[in-house]
Amino acid sequence: MMILITGGAACGKSYLAEQLVAQFPGKRYYIATMRPWGKDGEAKVAKHRAMRAGKHFETIECYGNLAGVELDDPHSVVLLECITNLMADELYDDEGNERPHDLVFSAVMEGVKTLSARCENLIMITNDVGSDGMTYDPSTAAYVRMLGTANCQVAAMSDVVIDMACGSPLVVKGSLDWMDETKEVCA
Repeated sequence: MMILITGGAACGKSYLAEQLVAQFPGKRYYIATMRPWGKDGEAKVAKHRAMRAGKHFETIECYGNLAGVELDDPHSVVLLECITNLMADELYDDEGNERPHDLVFSAVMEGVKTLSARCENLIMITNDVGSDGMTYDPSTAAYVRMLGTANCQVAAMSDVVIDMACGSPLVVKGSLDWMDETKEVCA
């Protein structure tokens, strides 16, 4: 099963994703794509590590080349957090040079497809950065369009798509009727 969770910043995407992971049997992988730049980035990474503590995740740091991530259990459940950071990671090389957008887009989409074939259940988080009504510089606007296109394609591949707002999930594709609401977040 593939599940995509989208929404704005700090709306509960990660919390819901971890609840969904707990619904599935098998080894749990957490693919962390955020490079911890600066104190704010380090604080956010620390917060997410604390949220995962005791939930039996094996964490894999991945700042690009998602297709190269190897899993040792094909019956596992994977939480990919998040497509937004992964795309930004792929966009710039280690020296800060911008890569061609078609190669970045292809790498992210191939990574999602490859990862979904290597696990039984894949839960992905992304951000809705294109609906804020902001005007961006041309480079950022191109990134927002590329991410929006990727989000649409990943949503099309997914069995369930959830839009989070203010901690409330709105299922826009598929259903969560199968979810065991009595099951604890950590098994």
